[in-house]
Amino acid sequence: MIELAIRAAREAGAILQDFAARGFRIEHKGRINLVTEADLASELHIKELIASRYPTHKILAEESGASAHTSDEYTWIIDPLDGTTNFSHGYPCYAVSIGIEHKGQSIAGVIYDPTRDDLFAAERGAGATLNGEKIRVSEIESLEKALLVSGFPYDVRERMNEYLPAWEAFLRHAQAVRRLGAAAIDMAYVACGRMEGFWEKGLNAWDVAAGWVIIEEAGGRVTKLDGATFDNHSSSLLCTNGKVHDEMLAVIDSLRTF
Repeated sequence: MIELAIRAAREAGAILQDFAARGFRIEHKGRINLVTEADLASELHIKELIASRYPTHKILAEESGASAHTSDEYTWIIDPLDGTTNFSHGYPCYAVSIGIEHKGQSIAGVIYDPTRDDLFAAERGAGATLNGEKIRVSEIESLEKALLVSGFPYDVRERMNEYLPAWEAFLRHAQAVRRLGAAAIDMAYVACGRMEGFWEKGLNAWDVAAGWVIIEEAGGRVTKLDGATFDNHSSSLLCTNGKVHDEMLAVIDSLRTF
């Protein structure tokens, strides 16, 4: 299954790059939530590849939702273009994300950034890789020396007072904070040691299913924002190199609005 996920991610990434070169139509799912021709073409290609090899497996995809399958224990969770707003503006930070879930647990994941030809992959119990080479989370042990990353949900305009205090707090406690605009890449960067921690609310299963297993297989830690056990359908996420996790939880716990 991981080999098929890698193939699907690479081929979908090529579709995205073809659209990026020749142009595409953009539609609005919400005030600031976009979908493009590229999202739809990428998703269709991935789904067709999965169905051709595993016709009974369930599929949960961002644009088309859940498939009608009810008899299989495996679910493929797909974000065909994570970072659509970036993509639509020509900002080269987006990815294809494919997670494979068995009985509610992510067992494999692939995140492919076609702009850098970076392919992150992991199988539960087998470690995590970047372009075939083993990766590990960073060794930084203090929040003060950590580079963090986060994002904003699509309801940020309506709930800004809820989200901004965490940014202010982490800007005070961490070395620096970034916003890349693609949760899958945020998680992949924690896994390979480019970032020490990522927090966000309002995420969906297709945003996190692949990153969850990649981070844990790279030696990191994934929980909800309150420290509770994480699953793909949690609406909040904290993932770190493990060494700054408790410090980040303490900062979040101190915020009455988060």
